[in-house]
Amino acid sequence: MNPLLVAHGTRKADGVAMIADLADRVGRQLGRRVHTAFVDVLGPTPAEVLTELPDGPAVVVPAFLASGYHVRVDVPAFVTASGHPDVTVTDALGPSADIVRVVVDRLVESGWKPTDSVIMAAAGTSDDRAKRDLRVTATLLSAAIGTRVELAYAATGEPRVADAVATMRSKGARRVVVASYLLADGLFQDRLHQSGADVVTAPLVTHPGVARLIARRFRRARLPISA
Repeated sequence: MNPLLVAHGTRKADGVAMIADLADRVGRQLGRRVHTAFVDVLGPTPAEVLTELPDGPAVVVPAFLASGYHVRVDVPAFVTASGHPDVTVTDALGPSADIVRVVVDRLVESGWKPTDSVIMAAAGTSDDRAKRDLRVTATLLSAAIGTRVELAYAATGEPRVADAVATMRSKGARRVVVASYLLADGLFQDRLHQSGADVVTAPLVTHPGVARLIARRFRRARLPISA
């Protein structure tokens, strides 16, 4: 099995390094190299990597937190373009209880308190299925921390994070915490820090639970691991 981790891509060097480190950590759990590719901003593309892989079946894990356009359209298109004869594409990482636990851990380590007002901040999407996935995750997070979590966006979609923060303050919120629902550093994480929130949690990629989840995705593809 040739594992391929596919992420969005960013011009920010720290974000690219985070994805490379994630692939290394997943690779150590699998006992083999995990290749990386990107669907936007930078290369290599999934098609380019699949074309160069050793013989044998490949498994692609989309490192996305919702099943939006990139997962449902771009990734399959790259697989088709590669001409690779044996590729399995797994589900995206969210919504899932595993990812919600990671977000909760990020909140706790940031100093979140139960009395804080919480906004779950996603990148944003115009895709209806991805919007539904994000609403499900916000609902699961609300249940996990015992208080209502508002959903807002760093880019596409309403409300924007800064507007959601301002609205909470206008309603008397004493402290506003933005729970980053972003995988890695990049432009969108920067926007969260510029939103006016009292606390912004770290992106999710460095949490060990993310690497464990991705390793399980590869294993559950049920393809034999070749030497």
